[in-house]
Amino acid sequence: MDYKFEVTIRRKRSIRGSRHAVRAFNRSVVLSKASGSAIMSSELDIRNYFEFAKELILKAGEVFKCGFEGEKIVESKAHEWDLVTDYDKKIEDILIKSLKEKFPDHEFIGEETTASVKNAPVLTDKPTWLIDPIDGTINYINANPNTCISVALAVCKKIVVGIIYNPITSELYTAIKGHGAFLNDKPIKTSRNTELRKSLIELELFSLRIPSKNRDIRWGRFEALLNASQGIRFLGSAAMALAYVAKGAIDCFQMDHLQPWDVAAGVLIICEAGGTVIDTKDEEYNVMKPKTIAAANETLAMEIKQLITDTDLKIMRKRLTRT
Repeated sequence: MDYKFEVTIRRKRSIRGSRHAVRAFNRSVVLSKASGSAIMSSELDIRNYFEFAKELILKAGEVFKCGFEGEKIVESKAHEWDLVTDYDKKIEDILIKSLKEKFPDHEFIGEETTASVKNAPVLTDKPTWLIDPIDGTINYINANPNTCISVALAVCKKIVVGIIYNPITSELYTAIKGHGAFLNDKPIKTSRNTELRKSLIELELFSLRIPSKNRDIRWGRFEALLNASQGIRFLGSAAMALAYVAKGAIDCFQMDHLQPWDVAAGVLIICEAGGTVIDTKDEEYNVMKPKTIAAANETLAMEIKQLITDTDLKIMRKRLTRT
């Protein structure tokens, strides 16, 4: 299956010896045309991008901890439940300023920057950083440790770097495309569970309280997944939940209506950990319009997708009988 945004990772054979590894980095080249000029990013370039970003994110984590433990200014954005703090803005400014100074030809899609300009972000072929300075802002405001910094790098519209950092628990999840997933530099894998009835599933529950024309569909999906699984969890941070799928603490994740910066890093980390990411309804997964099923393996992902499809059809038929 060809995805618009590549989430299926084909692993290369292991490379022996550092000299061979460097040669392999230099041989692998991503080539595309954007703004009339050719963009070339070798794997060695990508490794350098990753290392710089990782150290920068660790430093930003110190600012993150100051806000978590201290006073913050809290404002609402489009809705009363969509909150932002002064630390969201501080951390995003730190990340974008430093990355832009180091890589002046790179583009940026940041949560707070995008909110301020009110324009839908567009992903081009240029190297582009997707940044969520604080994922799980409500948790952050209430000193709940399920919160993190999430940063990804896309080259030619493909995620090549993913970093999720929880400064409160000192958990650093990282991945470079084709080189595995890690938690604090130790390899991680998704769970081996292939049975939905034995699975823990992460779902977004807050929207169930919001009136809308599709509220019955959301309730129907929730009930179907609750009855079909071992249990439901809601961490309050999509990026942390994706990281938990990658390390095998959660088997599945299903959320629609997220933003690119919510999922970009986690999608790569899960795939590098051996998991599967697919679109809830469509054949192709598009990280710029993410409707996400992420699971430990394809078997679970496809079972959840089929259950959602069947549930949605059942609810639509009920609507017809009421008219």
